Amino acid sequence: MQRCLWGVALASTIALGGCASTGSTGSETSQASSPDDPWEGFNRKVFVFNDVLDRYALKPVATGYRTITPDPLQQGVGNFFSNLGEIPTTLNSLLQGKPANAGRSTSRFLVNSTMGLGGLFDIASLMPIEADEEDFGQTLATWGWEDSRYLVLPLLGPSTLRDTSGLPADMAAYPVTYVDDDAVRAGLTALNIVDTRAGLLDQEELIQGDRYRFIRDAYLQRRQFEISDGELGDDPFSADDFEFDDADFAD
Repeated sequence: MQRCLWGVALASTIALGGCASTGSTGSETSQASSPDDPWEGFNRKVFVFNDVLDRYALKPVATGYRTITPDPLQQGVGNFFSNLGEIPTTLNSLLQGKPANAGRSTSRFLVNSTMGLGGLFDIASLMPIEADEEDFGQTLATWGWEDSRYLVLPLLGPSTLRDTSGLPADMAAYPVTYVDDDAVRAGLTALNIVDTRAGLLDQEELIQGDRYRFIRDAYLQRRQFEISDGELGDDPFSADDFEFDDADFAD
């Protein structure tokens, strides 16, 4: 089940909101909106705007990056930025009252920053030391803001009102924010975006039907999975008192 959720999550987190065709915004919008998406009309317009930028700018760059960059180097770049993400994970774990996860995330950062040559190699996972990613959107959910409206952000893509409110805190906790040299900071940010997009090129095949709704539902499902730390709730089919009767099989 976890593999399925994360497979869908990759498709839902394409950097600029996915590869939706502009033709999917017509008759689909006339259907009833999801309760989690009362701003669907606005969100679809932003979604199409993001798609144009992705199709003609980001995706070609990401494709070229993956073509010319050796796999070990791509892995190293991904590991480097993932290692930097351990810092906000540690802070948000503490804010959520998860000291064990904060300890594991801190251990991962220390091990990978030293033995992993600045995070280029993920030595911690080989030990193995694993930690759940945490961000301020999840922290707000833990503090009581559980349900939130879906929102598509220009350039940034799928989000919710809650997660958007947490973006300033996430930026403040991310180390690249404090790089003094503007050119270096911009270069690192651009490399992170391109590397992330390149890693998702193969996942686009998972998107089916109305792409806007597929990505929306997948994103919301992934966020719920992260907020609940993978707890999927009770399975009614595993209950001892679950029984079928003849009416269940009637035509």
